[in-house]
Amino acid sequence: MRQHAGSRRPHPDPPPVGEGARKIAMAVIKSLQIGLPQRVAGDGEERFTAFAKRPVNGPVRLTCTGLVGDGVGSPKVHGGPDKAVCCYPAEHYPAWERELGVVLGPAAFGENFTTAGLTEESVHIGDRFRVGTALVEVSQPRQPCATLAAMRGRKRLVKEVEHSGRTGFYLRVVDEGEVAAGDAFALAAADPAAISIAEANRIHRGRHHDLAGVRRLLAVPALSAAWRDALTLVLAAKR
Repeated sequence: MRQHAGSRRPHPDPPPVGEGARKIAMAVIKSLQIGLPQRVAGDGEERFTAFAKRPVNGPVRLTCTGLVGDGVGSPKVHGGPDKAVCCYPAEHYPAWERELGVVLGPAAFGENFTTAGLTEESVHIGDRFRVGTALVEVSQPRQPCATLAAMRGRKRLVKEVEHSGRTGFYLRVVDEGEVAAGDAFALAAADPAAISIAEANRIHRGRHHDLAGVRRLLAVPALSAAWRDALTLVLAAKR
């Protein structure tokens, strides 16, 4: 069901397209977090970052540039329309707690949506979801950065996240609206190329050798501009 922005009152939504019968069962925003940039100490140095986010229970306005009340410390590499919402699957938390030897609190990976029912294997670049009164689209995998490693006090964490494949993913906002913890993800349109976040990660890791995979990924219109530019340069270098 589609909902009017700001009213949370449903009206009929068009049926999902692409992969016709594909369903994602019981996918929800398990928790929603926002935070503004601040100077924090991490790994022996001060950083200006919005990594530390706080959970919000009530509805939050989601715009094309992100959640109201949220921000980024480094606009050149974070945020923007292609990375309006950072998502991280709650399914990965137990494994990280075992590997890191700590109990992880909310938004341990700096994410806006801690999701349940969506993983890198099940979510595809270009998939569109109705969530709350907004319509969102998957744009690229989340690429871990040095801030994540610094905030967790583990220098090798960036490589560990990359090699584990437990990266999370980004959403762009197609229709603005309101979202809240507990809102369900309803698949509104499945991208016909069906390139999962997991596959996109594998292609990116082997991008200098898997040129066919790079071309497949570049053929997906919803791929973020940052990944498109970087992968286009890889192809150009091979000519």
